[in-house]
Amino acid sequence: MAAKRESQEFRHEAFFYADDAEFSAGVASFIRDGLAAGEPTMVILPQEKSALVQAELGGGRPGVWFADMREVGHNPARIIPAWHDFVDEHLGRGVGLRGIGEPIGPGLAADVLVECHNHEALLNLAFPDLLDFWLLCPYDSGSLPVEVLDQARRNHPRILENGGAHASASYHHLPPMGELPGDPLPDPPASAVEVRFDAGCLATVRSLVADRARDTGLSTDREADLVLSVNEIAANSIQYGGGSGVLHMWQEPSALICDIRDDGVITDPLVGRLAPGTSPESSRGLWVVNQLCDLVQVRSSVAGTIVRLHMALSRRRSRF
Repeated sequence: MAAKRESQEFRHEAFFYADDAEFSAGVASFIRDGLAAGEPTMVILPQEKSALVQAELGGGRPGVWFADMREVGHNPARIIPAWHDFVDEHLGRGVGLRGIGEPIGPGLAADVLVECHNHEALLNLAFPDLLDFWLLCPYDSGSLPVEVLDQARRNHPRILENGGAHASASYHHLPPMGELPGDPLPDPPASAVEVRFDAGCLATVRSLVADRARDTGLSTDREADLVLSVNEIAANSIQYGGGSGVLHMWQEPSALICDIRDDGVITDPLVGRLAPGTSPESSRGLWVVNQLCDLVQVRSSVAGTIVRLHMALSRRRSRF
């Protein structure tokens, strides 16, 4: 695969590969071309995929950094901040930047897969058009379902497959503002605990969440993280969502779920994915919960806002 830079712009490209040999050869070629051009490259892959690439390269290389996708992307909303950190560190050196990230693999849990697709769509809004940054996203076309590959075609302006790159005919442009991406979330189960709250009820909400977390066997630190997360979102509901909201709590086989709903509308599609500023009015609630919870699902429209927090019952939620 000859991965040559054609222009100075943010370029978001899906790479469909059929097997490990095509994967390692294609990714290594992309890295080598970057090295030849003096372009810093960040590689965020599952560890076993990084090992394949390093073997193809003959070991580590100066100017190339590796990170474990299972750590960086444990909650997919943390991946864009990692790319921003890389760009901010290397911007202004007069050269382009390259990145390789594979958040989607076979066997990914359904709710995590949905949020990975949302992440890939939001990458197209996360960086200025004039930023000289080329991001390659590998997809295992030999193992992933066809519907996952179809969604990748909608989320990436360009596709690299069968040795050549082309524009994606099904690429879906996101508007800069408006409804957040993502399929509608399933309703809470009938067995869910329901709590309506307003400004006078936050202490009660925190106590109820703590009790339920202890009942499910969450560790003390993860109980505290979940209580803080629910408090942050409930406080946002009171401040921005009409002064009140509804909390639903239930347990799934692998996680405790807290679902907060209100009448507010979020118009920033990157909410919670960009580090908050230092001013007092800077939004921080969704940023905080993305750092604390295993998965955060946000849906917002004129009908209101839903923030669904997942805290895995085990220390780590399985990805792929």
